[in-house]
Amino acid sequence: MIILEAKNVTAGYTPELNILNKVNLKVKSGQIVSIIGPNGAGKSTLLKTIFGILKPREGTITFKGDDITGLNPDRIARKGISYVPQVNNVFPSLTVEENLEMGAFIRNDDFTPQMEEVYELFPVLREKRGQKAGQLSGGQRQMVAMGRALMLNPELLLLDEPSAGLAPLMVEMIFEKIVDINNTGVSIIIVEQNAREALKMADHGYVLAMGKNVLDDSGKALLANEEVGRLYLGG
Repeated sequence: MIILEAKNVTAGYTPELNILNKVNLKVKSGQIVSIIGPNGAGKSTLLKTIFGILKPREGTITFKGDDITGLNPDRIARKGISYVPQVNNVFPSLTVEENLEMGAFIRNDDFTPQMEEVYELFPVLREKRGQKAGQLSGGQRQMVAMGRALMLNPELLLLDEPSAGLAPLMVEMIFEKIVDINNTGVSIIIVEQNAREALKMADHGYVLAMGKNVLDDSGKALLANEEVGRLYLGG
């Protein structure tokens, strides 16, 4: 089942310049879909457009068959999509637990079971639940950001550069946690500069360049593609 589909999406930050040019993308239920490409390719812009932060000029975006094109982020979140931006993705002056509570801001039911699931997924957050997020390591802050996004019990999680700026050991742990999240049934779109690792975990991958689709295939096929290796995987 296709859970999300973007068709011919064109978007940009100024009227004169399109960052995305008729981009297409599909995500099937339960998949991890990785988006790779050079800096400035439009990868993060695509996530922002899917989540309603940026309104598309052309094209359509559907989620579970419903047209969500141009809806505001709060309405998209209520439909079952959560988004973790690359930067400024925690409230540094709030505790870990307060950050998680903020993730449930649109819920009016008891979210305690969901918080417990987050703590089971990220045990270190349980240990540091009373500590301010700004005092945590970069990897731990990324766990807080992902945990907060999971407080809405989303069906689709958008991750923008989750390994950016992290130490190698923490990068490995974050990727393991992403797979763990996916194993709970959450579909995931991940934008990631660490393209090789992103494709290793991906059911399907998309290559963007200059705001356009260049190639898409299974993660394994893209890893084995010599041109992809030469241009985007460092040889």
